[in-house]
Amino acid sequence: MREYDERLMTRFAKSANVSSMTTMNVSLPDELKIFVDERVTHDGYGSTSEYVRDLIRRDRERGHLRDLVLEGANSGPGVVADAAYFDALRQRISTKD
Repeated sequence: MREYDERLMTRFAKSANVSSMTTMNVSLPDELKIFVDERVTHDGYGSTSEYVRDLIRRDRERGHLRDLVLEGANSGPGVVADAAYFDALRQRISTKD
Protein backbone atom coordinates (compact mmCIF):
# COMPACT_ATOMS: atom_id res chain seq x y z
CA MET A 1 0.00 0.00 0.00
CA ARG A 2 2.89 2.36 0.75
CA GLU A 3 4.20 2.06 -2.84
CA TYR A 4 0.75 3.06 -4.12
CA ASP A 5 0.67 6.11 -1.79
CA GLU A 6 4.16 7.22 -2.90
CA ARG A 7 3.24 6.82 -6.57
CA LEU A 8 0.03 8.82 -6.02
CA MET A 9 1.93 11.63 -4.30
CA THR A 10 4.57 11.63 -7.04
CA ARG A 11 1.87 11.93 -9.70
CA PHE A 12 0.14 14.69 -7.74
CA ALA A 13 3.34 16.68 -7.33
CA LYS A 14 4.28 16.29 -10.98
CA SER A 15 0.81 17.22 -12.21
CA ALA A 16 0.98 20.45 -10.20
CA ASN A 17 3.91 21.57 -12.40
CA VAL A 18 2.15 21.01 -15.73
CA SER A 19 1.57 24.29 -17.54
CA SER A 20 0.06 23.11 -20.82
CA MET A 21 -1.10 19.90 -22.41
CA THR A 22 -1.02 18.57 -25.95
CA THR A 23 -3.33 15.81 -27.12
CA MET A 24 -1.99 12.66 -28.75
CA ASN A 25 -4.03 9.79 -30.12
CA VAL A 26 -2.68 6.27 -29.72
CA SER A 27 -4.07 3.19 -31.45
CA LEU A 28 -3.91 -0.04 -29.48
CA PRO A 29 -5.00 -3.58 -30.25
CA ASP A 30 -7.87 -4.75 -28.04
CA GLU A 31 -5.55 -6.89 -25.93
CA LEU A 32 -3.40 -3.88 -24.95
CA LYS A 33 -6.46 -1.68 -24.37
CA ILE A 34 -7.80 -4.26 -21.91
CA PHE A 35 -4.40 -4.41 -20.20
CA VAL A 36 -4.22 -0.61 -19.88
CA ASP A 37 -7.76 -0.43 -18.50
CA GLU A 38 -6.87 -3.07 -15.91
CA ARG A 39 -3.72 -1.18 -14.86
CA VAL A 40 -5.66 2.07 -14.54
CA THR A 41 -8.21 0.40 -12.29
CA HIS A 42 -5.76 -1.75 -10.32
CA ASP A 43 -3.16 0.97 -9.67
CA GLY A 44 -5.64 3.74 -8.95
CA TYR A 45 -4.90 6.04 -11.87
CA GLY A 46 -7.58 8.61 -12.56
CA SER A 47 -7.54 8.00 -16.29
CA THR A 48 -5.77 6.24 -19.12
CA SER A 49 -3.98 9.49 -19.90
CA GLU A 50 -2.63 9.67 -16.37
CA TYR A 51 -1.33 6.11 -16.68
CA VAL A 52 0.38 6.81 -20.02
CA ARG A 53 1.91 10.06 -18.71
CA ASP A 54 3.31 8.12 -15.75
CA LEU A 55 4.81 5.49 -18.08
CA ILE A 56 6.42 8.19 -20.21
CA ARG A 57 7.87 9.96 -17.14
CA ARG A 58 9.27 6.68 -15.86
CA ASP A 59 10.83 5.96 -19.24
CA ARG A 60 12.42 9.41 -19.27
CA GLU A 61 13.73 8.88 -15.73
CA ARG A 62 15.14 5.45 -16.70
CA GLY A 63 16.93 7.05 -19.64
CA HIS A 64 18.38 9.73 -17.38
CA LEU A 65 19.49 7.11 -14.85
CA ARG A 66 21.09 5.07 -17.64
CA ASP A 67 23.00 8.17 -18.78
CA LEU A 68 24.24 8.77 -15.22
CA VAL A 69 25.33 5.14 -14.86
CA LEU A 70 27.22 5.29 -18.17
CA GLU A 71 28.82 8.58 -17.15
CA GLY A 72 29.96 6.99 -13.89
CA ALA A 73 31.24 3.89 -15.66
CA ASN A 74 33.26 6.05 -18.04
CA SER A 75 34.66 8.33 -15.32
CA GLY A 76 37.36 5.92 -14.22
CA PRO A 77 38.05 4.42 -10.83
CA GLY A 78 36.90 6.26 -7.73
CA VAL A 79 38.09 6.15 -4.17
CA VAL A 80 37.92 2.95 -2.17
CA ALA A 81 34.91 3.02 0.17
CA ASP A 82 36.48 1.17 3.08
CA ALA A 83 36.25 1.74 6.83
CA ALA A 84 38.78 4.60 6.70
CA TYR A 85 36.73 6.35 4.01
CA PHE A 86 33.57 6.22 6.13
CA ASP A 87 35.49 7.27 9.25
CA ALA A 88 36.69 10.35 7.38
CA LEU A 89 33.12 11.14 6.28
CA ARG A 90 31.87 10.85 9.86
CA GLN A 91 34.68 13.12 11.02
CA ARG A 92 33.78 15.77 8.42
CA ILE A 93 30.12 15.63 9.40
CA SER A 94 30.83 15.90 13.12
CA THR A 95 33.04 18.97 12.64
CA LYS A 96 30.34 20.85 10.66
CA ASP A 97 28.04 21.17 13.69
